[in-house]
Amino acid sequence: MESIVLIKGKVTYPITLDPGVWIFDDRKVDLSTYFNEEKIEHEDSYTKDVSQHWDRERTEGAKVPTQTNENKIRYNKDELFTKSYGIPLNPFLENAKPTNAKAIELHTSTDKVIPLSIEEAKGGILGFSLNGKPLTDGPVHFYYGDGSNQNDPIRDINRIIVK
Repeated sequence: MESIVLIKGKVTYPITLDPGVWIFDDRKVDLSTYFNEEKIEHEDSYTKDVSQHWDRERTEGAKVPTQTNENKIRYNKDELFTKSYGIPLNPFLENAKPTNAKAIELHTSTDKVIPLSIEEAKGGILGFSLNGKPLTDGPVHFYYGDGSNQNDPIRDINRIIVK
């Protein structure tokens, strides 16, 4: 089974996505709580954090990792291997730079085509992990942003075509 997702169609930059690396992406969301909690702009908080880091390095200078100041990324391994995760679709659509887009089509490996409006797609979440494991009916699932299909997502998506 192919484990990549293509974004193509009416875009300036066609994109190939590898859901296998999203487990370490700070934009990932926990699917068991995401649709039940109050929505905050994950992209805005990410941008704010990166901006603060950039400003700090400009004013104070970059800190070289030493024995006492190591550059370590820490994750709770138990959570990574037990939770179900997704990632917002909007940043990937924005990076592809749609041109005169009117709709989105989700294509599955079983040749189903699911049409969506641009707004539905931008608010959507791509599920990539179920109980800490890659999806067996993937590479990704699509969840509407309002969670209306939380228990029955669109499965087996391998292409996203911008129309």
